[in-house]
Order: sequence, then C-alpha cells, then structure tokens
Amino acid sequence: MNIVMLGYRGTGKSVISKILSEKLRMKLYKIDMMISESVGKSIPEIVEQEGWESFRKLESEIVEEVSNKAKNSIIDCGGGVVLNDSNVVNLKKDGICIVLTASLETIIKRIRLDKNRPSLESGLSFEEEQKKILAERDSKYRAAADFICDTSQRRPREIVEKITEFLESKGCIKK
Repeated sequence: MNIVMLGYRGTGKSVISKILSEKLRMKLYKIDMMISESVGKSIPEIVEQEGWESFRKLESEIVEEVSNKAKNSIIDCGGGVVLNDSNVVNLKKDGICIVLTASLETIIKRIRLDKNRPSLESGLSFEEEQKKILAERDSKYRAAADFICDTSQRRPREIVEKITEFLESKGCIKK
C-alpha cells in the first residue's frame, strides 16, 4: 500500500512526506522533482517555456509511471495533481490518500516568497490567486481524501503522528 500525499501548495506535503518516509522506512517518490529531472528543467522553466498544459501532461505521465511501480512507498504529489481525474484513479489503485490542508493565511505566509511556485492564473493579486485556486480545488482534494489533516497549527512531527495513527487504525502499517 502506497501513502499518497495530496493538498494545495504550502500545506506541508514535502516536509511531511520526508519525515513520514524516514519514520516508516519507506521509499519516497517526489512527483515534482521527477518531472523536473525528466526534462532537465525547473517547474517554473517548464511552465514559462511550455505552459501549464504541457506541465500537466508530464505530471500525468510521471504519476502513471510511479503508480505502476511504487510498492509500499510514499508519493509526494504536486498541488495540481487532482486536476486530472485519471491521476487520482492511478494513485488510489494501490494507495491511500492523505490530504493536507491549511488556512489561506497560513498558505500565503508559507509560499509568498517561494520563487519555485509559478503563478497559476494571471490577472489576479497573489492573495486573490491563492484564494480562487484553493476554492476551485477544495472539492477535488476532499473527494480524493481517505484522511484529511489540517497543518495550520501543528508542527510537522505532530502531523506525522496523526497520519501514522490513522494508517495504523486502517491496518495500512503495523504498530
């Protein structure tokens, strides 16, 4: 059984995935890093040069590849992976989906200065963009979720404990 980390940018997926993989001694697949490595460009470069549609196509190819080969692993997904229903179907084939959430204020504080997160929609202020995209994706995250954990007020290790407790309760991992 794979543990799939989903959620909007800035909710803590990468940090939590790393700690969880170390704690559970599970291999970690980082989808965004794999996309960058596959084409030799950063995500901002891919988006700037080829557009979001091209990025999403690459993302779906990598998700399908990882979903087919990963066993008892953690899969750290980019925030937009839920936009393609086939990605969610692939990830859930042999995976349990953990969705991380955070308040809009927390997300803005965490990602405001991060240059590795290209704009998702032009013509809006940074805050307006985050609010709009988060609202658009919320139902997709919730539909994919087997477990939802708010990261706004908790430290990463506390979040990992909550996730671990859930996984143990479902028989996904042994105590």
